Parts: sequence; structure tokens; C-alpha cells
Amino acid sequence: MTEPIVRMAEVGKSFGATRVLDNVDLSVGRGEVVTIIGPSGSGKTTLLRCINALETYDSGSIRIDGVEVGFRDGDSRRRPRRDRELAQIRAATGMVFQLFYLFPHLTAVENVMLGLRKVRRMGRAEARERAMRWLERVGLADRAGNLPSQLSGGQQQRVGIARAVAMEPKMLLLDEITSALDPELVGEVLAVVRSLAADGMTMLVVTHEMAFAREVSDRVAFMDGGRVIQEGDPESVLRRPASERLRAFLSRIG
Repeated sequence: MTEPIVRMAEVGKSFGATRVLDNVDLSVGRGEVVTIIGPSGSGKTTLLRCINALETYDSGSIRIDGVEVGFRDGDSRRRPRRDRELAQIRAATGMVFQLFYLFPHLTAVENVMLGLRKVRRMGRAEARERAMRWLERVGLADRAGNLPSQLSGGQQQRVGIARAVAMEPKMLLLDEITSALDPELVGEVLAVVRSLAADGMTMLVVTHEMAFAREVSDRVAFMDGGRVIQEGDPESVLRRPASERLRAFLSRIG
């Protein structure tokens, strides 16, 4: 693996009495695509939300480029970061969600521009130029003036991807980004992700698309019960499962 851009060590998270993440250890190298697979409720989405500071982890460490995500460095107590610090961390880890979360009253280009204006403090002209460049990259330059209601689900998700990568994050977090789409729209979204992977974008991907995971991943991690059960190259994890739990999972989705 190349130099890790994110390191997770013994990460724990509970919701009430339910242990959702149980001592998770996982790293993602710079320029690497790591895919997380596993059954519903295994902790995949919660892990991404902890990396992006949308959830606070209870124990362990998550570091991005050596900086602790949820808590202040150099302090013996676990003091949460301030909102302003968290905003900067979130900007470094662009996240694309299962649902599109576009602002319905803004056009496609305005949705992409919003973070550039509010977080990156770009001028309007510069933000628009960058937004249009990324909309062109995802094949939607001709829909820049459309409202979300005028776009298909696949087009809305591609706007979501453009919005995330326009911020020039250190890595992308993709959470089941095709699961809310009609089957005929899945391919157009995955094609965009393949293109970003080919360009060397660092990505941590949660997906149920096994063929896609096999094709684009440098490594695959199988999660179950809040733990990483098996991790390795796609061939060894998907073709040679080392646990009965992984074999059962692959047989159900295959």
C-alpha cells in the first residue's frame, strides 16, 4: 500500500447499547481505491460518517494526513473539535451520499458552486468556472441551468459527485451511491467513478455492486458486526473468502 492518507485504529462507536463499530482498523493509501462491502447494519455507513466528522466516534483514532478528525490533537482529554475545524475537515473528505441531497431551488451549477463560495470563499466567476469544468467532466455541462427536478436520478447523482470533487478533497467517500437509482441509470454513475479512479483519486467506497468492486478496487474490506472481518485484494476477498460469514454474504448477493 502507498503512504496512507487516512488511518483508522481501534475505532469504536455505539448508539445506546448497540455497538456499531467495534475496534475497526483500516487504512487507505494515497491514490488508492478501497471498497467496503458487507450486510446492512454492519457499520459501513457509520464508518464513513465518522471519517467525515458527521458522527463522533467514541474510541480509537481516525487521522487524515496525520490530523485527528474528531478530537483536538495534543490533548490528553478527548475534546471535540469546534464547528469551524470540523468544516475544514469535511471539505478535505468529499462525501457523496446514497440520496442526492441537492438543493431543489438551485440549478446544477449553483449546487456545485455553493461549497466553493461558502467554504472555499471563491469569487463567483472562479467558482462558476470550476463548477462548469466538473459538470463537463461528468457529462452534464448542457444541464448546468437545470433544477434537480428537471434531472434524472443518475444525473442528480453525477451533480453530487461533481459537487464533491470540485472542492478538491484529499479523498472521496462514496456511500452506496447507486442504491437509490433505477438499474438502467447505475452504469452512467459508475462510469464517472471509474474515470476518477483512473485519474488516481483516493476513494473509500461502500457498495453492493460486486462487479464494480472487483473492477475498480485496489483492496476490498468485508465488514460484519461492526468489525473488518477480511481485507485484501479483490481476487482474494471476493474469490477466496476466508470466513463462513463472507461466504454466506457473497452467496446471498451473487
